[in-house]
Amino acid sequence: MEYLYWGVVCFLFALSAFDLYVGVSNDAVNFLGSAIGAKVARFKTILIIAAIGVFVGATTSDGMMDIARHGIFRPQLFTFEELMCIFLAVVASDVILLDIFNTLGLPTSTTVSMVFELMGGSTAIALVKMFNHPEWTYAELINTDKAFQVILAIFMSVAIAFIFGMIVQWIARVIFTFHYTKHMKYTIGIFGGISFTAISYFLIVKGFGKSSFMTADMKEWIAQNTHLILVGFLVGYTILMQVLHWLKVNVFKIIVLFGTFSLAMAFAGNDLVNFIGVTLTGLASCQDFMAHPGADPSTYTMGVLNESANTPIYFLVGAGLIMTIALITSKKAQNVVKTSVDLSRQNAGDEMFGSSRFARHLVRSVLNMNEYASTHMPAGMKRWLNSRFNQEEAILPNGAAFDLVRASVNLVLAGLLIVIGTSLKLPLSTTYVAFMVGMGTSLVDRAWGRESAVFRVTGVISVIGGWFMTAGAAFTLCFIVSLVVYFGGPVAMVLLICLVAFMVYSNNRAYKKKMASTQKDEVFTEMLQTEDKDESWVLLNKHISMYQSKMVKFISDAYQQTIDGLFNEDVKVLRRVMNTLDEERRNWKIIRKKELLGLRKIDPLLGVEKDTWFHLACNSCEQSIYCLKRMCEPSLEHVDNNFNPMPEVYVKEFTPIREGVKDLVQMIEKMIETGNYDDAIQVRQYGDDMKLHLSEIRKIHQARIRKGNLDDLKIQYLYMSTLQETQEIISHMRHWVRACRRFQQEKGVATVL
Repeated sequence: MEYLYWGVVCFLFALSAFDLYVGVSNDAVNFLGSAIGAKVARFKTILIIAAIGVFVGATTSDGMMDIARHGIFRPQLFTFEELMCIFLAVVASDVILLDIFNTLGLPTSTTVSMVFELMGGSTAIALVKMFNHPEWTYAELINTDKAFQVILAIFMSVAIAFIFGMIVQWIARVIFTFHYTKHMKYTIGIFGGISFTAISYFLIVKGFGKSSFMTADMKEWIAQNTHLILVGFLVGYTILMQVLHWLKVNVFKIIVLFGTFSLAMAFAGNDLVNFIGVTLTGLASCQDFMAHPGADPSTYTMGVLNESANTPIYFLVGAGLIMTIALITSKKAQNVVKTSVDLSRQNAGDEMFGSSRFARHLVRSVLNMNEYASTHMPAGMKRWLNSRFNQEEAILPNGAAFDLVRASVNLVLAGLLIVIGTSLKLPLSTTYVAFMVGMGTSLVDRAWGRESAVFRVTGVISVIGGWFMTAGAAFTLCFIVSLVVYFGGPVAMVLLICLVAFMVYSNNRAYKKKMASTQKDEVFTEMLQTEDKDESWVLLNKHISMYQSKMVKFISDAYQQTIDGLFNEDVKVLRRVMNTLDEERRNWKIIRKKELLGLRKIDPLLGVEKDTWFHLACNSCEQSIYCLKRMCEPSLEHVDNNFNPMPEVYVKEFTPIREGVKDLVQMIEKMIETGNYDDAIQVRQYGDDMKLHLSEIRKIHQARIRKGNLDDLKIQYLYMSTLQETQEIISHMRHWVRACRRFQQEKGVATVL
């Protein structure tokens, strides 16, 4: 039995190592997002600075470990066997949940995961103990006061971070405006001094001051000289920042890079307990149990865990190394960072999220309140505020999502709030704080314009909803797993270990396949980054030609498959077409939004004319998809219900039409792809001839219906609908060719792409 528990501890360490890697991938957005979004330095430089911060924070962390030891449950009332079941369930559940969220590219909270997993596992075993010992109560077994304090601190951090983010960013923007280089003469020294003082104070006094390497004399000296330290920092940093500004050094960049380091360090110090706290507690429990030979694991209680943790430095160094390696090598980290940066982008960009009813109502309400406030605000104050928030003056490096002012506020404020929580031994969620500060600052900066607000709000709601889902999923999953392990004993433990290893392997394999099949839209990225209007026009043409030719091919394939499914009574083919139609329509909307952004970057006079033809082409594409859906849906219903098959005479009659549509679409696809519309008139004439032929067949079929058997009405009307929708598709294809041709005719040439 002893070997079993040592095996469990070894597995906990293996899972914790993986958890560290996965957790950093998830939480990298907290300290990388601002520096990457503002393009403050090369990506490798940002990574190196953050990696140093993570390593220093991990190796100096120790005070938060008590949360895992006695912050949720009362260890003196739980046996060694019961706690080992809880620890195994917590770590296994944590790895599975975090890996799933990372694979989806959504930032979630490792703190929430750990706390609610401990709550779920402890609650499960507590209920078993209460059943066996009715005299015990839940409040006696679970440290409800501390648990409530921890949970309240986590969720309060959402509102606090968002509100403070708005307030501080509003003040900073009023001082510096978007054209911040014009308002830095003396204010930059004060702003830099305050920023560096805040970060340095909480890192050195509250961060390092609570670390294990600090001696009692050093801590006492810091406590007695706090005011002197603050004044010295403020005066020294203010002078230093002002001198650096006079020497033409970009102080904002220094603030962002120092803020990245401090936030990475604060993250490691605050969140390390989420990754290794439970495992180290399991090790301490096992060591204490083994120190008492002959003890029964089902009766030996773990009151020793009430003592404060004293984590050996080699564990902290090892954790720091794993986190550093994960930060540098993880591809999932970049995927999660992209979600946060895109939601706070100053200009409209590739909106990752769609629209929701709640977001639409919320945006409409805010617009109404804003209009009311605007009408009651003095005109002079309104003009002054608008001049301070003039987005047209924004200074954005090539490809940056927001400017250095906002990046500085994001990092300084988030780091400040997180380190305050760490110093109070409250496990604030670094994800919640960093993300909500970023959302608050972007809202104040008016980054959520009318055309992007609904999508941004939907995105924020989706992320926050994911956090609450994390809490519920963590509690429920760990609750169930704890019971299974407790009642299943050693067999269940071994099976759980195998299951977790298999799931982790499968998820990572599936993620690699997904990323390999996902094509990055490099043309759109290049189009957003360029400031040259002629180059924007060329890239826009390339993007439109590339995706519209793909769309034409998709419509051709979907049409042929629909006809095949109907004529051959293949329900699987028809179902597949229905699913792909809905998916392609959603994808088409995303592509259309991207191209609309491209239209705004070309010459305004050119854009006015092109906008009309662009929308006509898009409308033809969308209507073609609707036609296909109206064809496929009744065909699927007919075949799925095993109604009468299509008569052979209809099949023979329709086959030339089907081949004609195939030829027409292939010619259109080639024209759009190459940009050569020399044969456009002939192609449109070919489409007119097909429409005339279809009209003749429809008249013949109408005569059949009038003379036909009433029992065949279903198949007769289905065939009539197929003829009608085919004719509509041909009409839309003709309009599509005309719109694409006129779109590319500007400047006297058709761009060959």
